Amino acid sequence: MNYIVALIPLFPLIGFLAIGLNYNRLPKNITSFIGTGSIFLSFVLSILVFVNILQTQQPITVQLYDWIAAENFTIPFAFLADQLTAVMLLVVTGVGFLIHVYSIGYMRDDEGYNRFFAYMNLFVFSMLLLVLGSNYVILFIGWEGVGLCSYLLIGFWFKNTEYNNAAKKAFIMNRIGDFGFLLGMFLIYETFGSFNYAIVFSKAAVFEGCPCAIFWITMLLFVGAIGKSAQIPLYTWLPDAMAGPTPVSALIHAATMVTAGVYMVARSGILYALAPESLVVVASVGIVTALFAASIALYQNDIKKILAYSTISQLGYMFVGLGVGAFTGAIFHLITHAFFKALLFLGAGSVIHAMQGEQDITKMGGLKKNLPKTYYTFLIASLAIAGIPPLSGFFSKDEILLGAFNYNILFWILGVVGAVLTSFYMFRLLFLTFFTSFRGSDKQKEHLGEHSKTMNISLILLAILSALGGFIGIPEIFGGKHYLSEFLNPVFAPVHKILLLNQNASPMKEYILIGITVFASAVAIYLAYYKFSIKGIVPSEANAKTNIVTQTVARKYYIDEIYDKGVVKPILWFSQFLHKVIELKGIDKLVNKIGSLVIDSGNKLRLIQTGTTGFYLLAIVIGIIAMLLINLF
Repeated sequence: MNYIVALIPLFPLIGFLAIGLNYNRLPKNITSFIGTGSIFLSFVLSILVFVNILQTQQPITVQLYDWIAAENFTIPFAFLADQLTAVMLLVVTGVGFLIHVYSIGYMRDDEGYNRFFAYMNLFVFSMLLLVLGSNYVILFIGWEGVGLCSYLLIGFWFKNTEYNNAAKKAFIMNRIGDFGFLLGMFLIYETFGSFNYAIVFSKAAVFEGCPCAIFWITMLLFVGAIGKSAQIPLYTWLPDAMAGPTPVSALIHAATMVTAGVYMVARSGILYALAPESLVVVASVGIVTALFAASIALYQNDIKKILAYSTISQLGYMFVGLGVGAFTGAIFHLITHAFFKALLFLGAGSVIHAMQGEQDITKMGGLKKNLPKTYYTFLIASLAIAGIPPLSGFFSKDEILLGAFNYNILFWILGVVGAVLTSFYMFRLLFLTFFTSFRGSDKQKEHLGEHSKTMNISLILLAILSALGGFIGIPEIFGGKHYLSEFLNPVFAPVHKILLLNQNASPMKEYILIGITVFASAVAIYLAYYKFSIKGIVPSEANAKTNIVTQTVARKYYIDEIYDKGVVKPILWFSQFLHKVIELKGIDKLVNKIGSLVIDSGNKLRLIQTGTTGFYLLAIVIGIIAMLLINLF
């Protein structure tokens, strides 16, 4: 089994090398086979690892070699496959495989087809390395790897300057978070003398030093999670990341990069349990982000940016789950979100493909008839993210909200408000895209239709997962069994033991809480239906400017403008100042003066080289006399 664990990340790496080193020579069919097949092999091996852990209930540790060894300092290149890892492996490889299959049809006519699949394989490899690492250093290698791959794929169409700027924005904002993560790692080693999970967590459980050390460790690690998982204030890169091809958006949002922060906090659960103040910060940032991003999504018209802000909001829910102690609920929502968010992005890609690149939902409409498979799968995903039973999002979001209610009723109230906003903006998107009459051009109307079987296969399979995925965690009040909770219990039991939180409620109370949330979401869906389907209202920029509140929200609270004027422009001005005043007029001028002095001195000194023997004899005599005088005095 150790070899199987080691092979899981190896296949995508081989796929990347095989395609990347031959991308100018490989036919597209071979590239498709290698790129998709490598992920499928990893998925099959992930299933084997999952089944083994399910049967044995024992984690698998694979130490390949000592990567760094210096006296008492050793960092092994080792993998850890426990229950949490097994779940993440299935999500990354399973959803990643379906996105690769979809990409075969979506990217067929792109001139960078081979390069695209090489990058995608590298992306999956990096994420697998992240979740498989048995210590923080290996996790950080994968952490930086997904950051690099996001830069490459967001700026995939690099001839477009705007897309390049979006890629740079993602890369730089993630470096801010990663700096915090690095400081957290250094503090972990300073405090516990190791980066290994097992050693760090065992020492933390009996730690008798200053509690502030664990607080600052968790806070610094969370800074990294804020950057990678796009939480306030480092969230603005994710909407701009829509510059890449739509399958990239699906991979970033569903199976890889943005879930890395949630995984890392869950993996470090014992540290966070020992720092309850940190959990308050995690939950607070999560709920504020969830509401903030959801409100922005209400007034967006770009189909991919609506889904991007939706992802930011749903990640906020996951951090709320972690912050209130509902660790299983957070991972549960990570899983279900991977299903329906991948489906939503791939459905959006199908719409964009049919609309010849158009992404503005106000210029769509009536696509239900022309794109029936896309519509019905998109509807399932929309119901799932809205938390309508019995679809997957209902079960996972309900578990987080229940945990929030038991922790602090304010978090529950705000969580319900976020659920209502989610239902409204998602069905606003659905009704404007698929209902009423077509608002596009005649040329677009002629092109409408679902043209790729591989795209439809992925949509249908993800729709099935979005519909049925929640049944891995049915609440007891419905007479079900929470299989996921039982499976993850060995990982999170020590965390729950430290927290001593009651995550249960009386059946009647839970029925009431569920009823309130579902009813509120249903009302929001009906309001969206009434406004955008029955009345046929089409949003416009003019409507958004009717009052200052809607204009502010539509302009995303001017956060990008604030960052631009408050951070970007001052840094650019300061860099120009350093360049013109310090570098050109200071350092360069000083260096040039020294150079000129050397040249001028050389020009003067060379005059003493007369070539006359008598002059040289005189110089020798003067030198001897000078040496004698020095010795005398």
